[in-house]
Amino acid sequence: MEYLSLSDYLKDKYGTKVYKLSLTTGCTCPNRDGTISYGGCIFCSEGGSGDFAAYGKDLDEQISFAKSRVDAKISSKIPASDRKYISYFQSFTNTYGDEEYLMNLFKRVLDYPEIVGLSIGTRPDCLSDKMISFLSSLNRQKEVWVELGLQTIHENTAKLINRGYELPVFDDAYKRLTDAGLKVVVHVIIGLPDESDEDILETIKYLAKLSPTLFGIKLQLLHVLRGTRLAEMFEEKPFRIYELNQYCEIVGRCLKELPAETVIHRLTGDGPKKLLIAPLWSGNKKLVMNTMRSYIAKL
Repeated sequence: MEYLSLSDYLKDKYGTKVYKLSLTTGCTCPNRDGTISYGGCIFCSEGGSGDFAAYGKDLDEQISFAKSRVDAKISSKIPASDRKYISYFQSFTNTYGDEEYLMNLFKRVLDYPEIVGLSIGTRPDCLSDKMISFLSSLNRQKEVWVELGLQTIHENTAKLINRGYELPVFDDAYKRLTDAGLKVVVHVIIGLPDESDEDILETIKYLAKLSPTLFGIKLQLLHVLRGTRLAEMFEEKPFRIYELNQYCEIVGRCLKELPAETVIHRLTGDGPKKLLIAPLWSGNKKLVMNTMRSYIAKL
């Protein structure tokens, strides 16, 4: 089975491999500071799902640090002058804060000639018309993606994970973003407590029918991490955890439901090994990716 991977999309568009720089705005989340709730979503670690970003640094220092981490893994055959990057603001809610400060930050990061695009992780209930208009103007200079953590379309699960908004809020944000010409990437978690394979596929089918067609999706394996409320739930009453072969199967079924032009930004995901409780097999990234690619190739 063939699908459009993020790597292939970027290489086709920019003529070379493009690398992500994990950055932070310093924002928190309305699901943590009491505006909506406290403690965040039950699966979210203290790092706000951005455990690999550089904290406590200004933008220039963050970019330099993130590039050094990425460049250490890049073949020396690729000259530094030819390397291209996407700036990725991942942790917490990156449009929740002082909008003037955030807009200046997003504009500054795109001033770097080697940075070809901007990806912003946020919530659909934290997108003002002013921010969307601003991001739309940036999108006319360089590529801008807005990443929304939907996770599931099922309201009972959304309440269980403490998402803090209902599905129509996502629908409204998707329309406003796409009307402004922005590309949207939606996060879906596979393996949430009490969700069946069919529940997961209902979420995927819902996204597959969006208009305009969904630009990108991240399929994320549920990680049980130390220090989260999910870990407490798992300890009190263990719920189903996918085995690797089961996860490959459900991912394959998800890919079959998605439009061919939707970019697959992620097939699984990484959890910090020092925090990982389950599934332990997910800590072996090389094994996971090789097994998944082999499985999907046979579909």
